[in-house]
Amino acid sequence: MSVYVFTGPTLSSEEARAELDAIYLPPVSQGDVYRATLRRPRAIGIIDGYFECVPAVWHKEILWAMTQGIHVYGSASMGTLRAVELAAFGMEGIGAIFEAYRDGTLEDDDEVAVAHGPAETGYRPLSVAMVNIRFTLSAAAKAGVIGPVTQAALERIGKCLFYPDRSYPRILEGASREGVPEAEIRAFREWLPRGEVNQKRADALAMLRAIRQRLADDPEPKRVVYSFEYTAMWDHARRYAGQLEMERDGLPETVTLERLLDELRLQGAAYLRARQGALLRFLALEETWRLGITVTPEMLDAATDAFRRERGLSAPAEVERWREEQNLDRDQLARWMSDEARLRWLERLADREAASYLPDHLREIGEYGSLLARARDKQRTLESSGFHNPALADSGLTEDQLVLWYFETRLGRPVVADVKDYARSIGFEDEDAFRRAILREFLYTLRKD
Repeated sequence: MSVYVFTGPTLSSEEARAELDAIYLPPVSQGDVYRATLRRPRAIGIIDGYFECVPAVWHKEILWAMTQGIHVYGSASMGTLRAVELAAFGMEGIGAIFEAYRDGTLEDDDEVAVAHGPAETGYRPLSVAMVNIRFTLSAAAKAGVIGPVTQAALERIGKCLFYPDRSYPRILEGASREGVPEAEIRAFREWLPRGEVNQKRADALAMLRAIRQRLADDPEPKRVVYSFEYTAMWDHARRYAGQLEMERDGLPETVTLERLLDELRLQGAAYLRARQGALLRFLALEETWRLGITVTPEMLDAATDAFRRERGLSAPAEVERWREEQNLDRDQLARWMSDEARLRWLERLADREAASYLPDHLREIGEYGSLLARARDKQRTLESSGFHNPALADSGLTEDQLVLWYFETRLGRPVVADVKDYARSIGFEDEDAFRRAILREFLYTLRKD
């Protein structure tokens, strides 16, 4: 059962694991639900989440997760807030705090907010959530520890504090200054250690139990009634979200696109080449969408076969290994290969027109001059040796030997399985044109050595 749960100060992963066998992640932030969705869990539970100094989880990534058949639950803290906002779309909220927000008893986001320590401390809470204060004061009033007037006064004092400053000592100090009866303050202080209510924790545990019970019934994938809109903003956010990786010890790790690009940028010129390639890929794909190109099964099969041949991926195990190395799940690989089919279609369509721009591209990367000088020298050398139109016999090699020389000696790689396909893939009109070019190269190299 694959379940991902985001928790932190409300409930430790150790306590949570006793209720539900799941993968427990730190408090949710922007992009985390998207990254978790890429791993295709059956359910996602949100308890705690970052806000304020860290971008909060997007509503749209939760909506997208549900369109992928994933059941999404929320409770206690950030999970409650998002569940209330997205209940109409199918996100399921669980617990008394969710019900209070849903019914309008609670409205402010700060009701569930707390300050907490870093991951090294287990996200130890450094303040008390206002919603827990309310439930605790209500329990104290029901137990006859405080009266309704004192209850209202303590709630008001707690609410006036900034959320990181909320604590029972601070509230009781304020109550003393405001003249709240000392007898009730003392009674509440004595009752508090045994009577304090942690409603956020209770709701979080209730959510975990609900997930366990519902998934035990083996439900169908989540179905939604809305249409998810793929916007430019969503596409940008998705591309920059990166991937959620699971380390060997089972701990989660996020590598964002920016961190990946940092590694590429540090290589200098490699980044500039990759950026140019990415720009061309983007523009080419945009053109196929503008032209309304539909990828047919035949186009997809041809692109897949060509891609595998070009990379020497002959066996299914080799394809699988390549997929894992490139960090693609099977759905992502299918979408990626569909893009490849589009690009190869456009490449065939625009091949001749694109070739006319190659000289300008070579000038841009600073290689035009050296290639032009070599082409001139080759032409002069062959003509001065009487090879205006050389024949195979001039080389003293058979066709197979000539091809072998080109791949193994000239390129330092094994001979390809399909020479004809290779010739076309690197821009030659046919195999004969390719053989004539490598014959000229062999004779030129022979005379220059």
